[in-house]
Amino acid sequence: MEQITGQLIKSNQVLLVSHINPDGDAIGAMLGLGLALETMKKKVQLYNQSALPAVYQFLPSIHRIKQDPGDLETYDTAVILDCSDLQRIGEHAEAVSRIPRVINIDHHITNTRFGNFQFIDANASSTAEIVYHLIKKLDLPVTMAIAYAIYTGIMADTGSFRFSNTTEESFRICHEMVAAGANPHTVAHHVYETISLNRIKLLTMLFDTIELSEDGTFSTMTLTQNMLNASGTEIADVNGLINYAKRIESVKVAALLYERRNGKKAGRPESHFHVSLRSDGSVNVSSIAAAFGGGGHISAAGFDVYTTLPELKKKLFELASRIR
Repeated sequence: MEQITGQLIKSNQVLLVSHINPDGDAIGAMLGLGLALETMKKKVQLYNQSALPAVYQFLPSIHRIKQDPGDLETYDTAVILDCSDLQRIGEHAEAVSRIPRVINIDHHITNTRFGNFQFIDANASSTAEIVYHLIKKLDLPVTMAIAYAIYTGIMADTGSFRFSNTTEESFRICHEMVAAGANPHTVAHHVYETISLNRIKLLTMLFDTIELSEDGTFSTMTLTQNMLNASGTEIADVNGLINYAKRIESVKVAALLYERRNGKKAGRPESHFHVSLRSDGSVNVSSIAAAFGGGGHISAAGFDVYTTLPELKKKLFELASRIR
């Protein structure tokens, strides 16, 4: 940790980036560290290629996260948060890799150890939890905005403290964040109890695509660009919907098959799919993702692939047949 804090102290112009289609942990970690670095008088740019999910728009300073990274040649430091691989940040990955100081902060066990400096803690509940420890090590104040960011990041990645990565430390940090001004009811209300009519329409369509393996231990949901267009939603609205397929009785692993925009190769039948995997904890889905060149955690992982939908389902159900 001392090496990372030392590099952050040396930095002047800092770009903070997280993975495309960010979840609560990616957003919370980015906001928390970015706001903290600004108290050190650093010039900070928060960047994510994707639109942010509507459920996180309540977070203080969420407007600071831009879809434009600015002039990448002006930064002396890039901090990559919650990414197991640098390519996860999207189209600017190569250019970001050329920034003089690249710091990799993550909690995925499958992290590829990219960058000049790494702080990888697979035992942490979330990247937001790691950011909390960095802020404390730097002896920086935890403002209410930072408290909301850290609390939300931990809550999101622990499934509202339901997943197996929930620890005593997770609760301790969140207790401290509440004392610093984060309101648990406010966070839960926006993240779990607020949903748009268009998102309900999308969910209805997704329910119609659910398929189960013969033994009922594996489920899939399929999301196409036509469904997004018909429901008036964007990919940001899909955040968390895979959990509905995982909650089906007897299901151990759920997969959301998402057809990416402009994913077809010219003259070929294949499409570009992103597959999100969720487990009840009894199956290591990071190993399934790794078989397709992806990665993640034991209970949550994903990968991208060019294939046809029938072929993708065939391969996934073949893997599912070995789930015990």
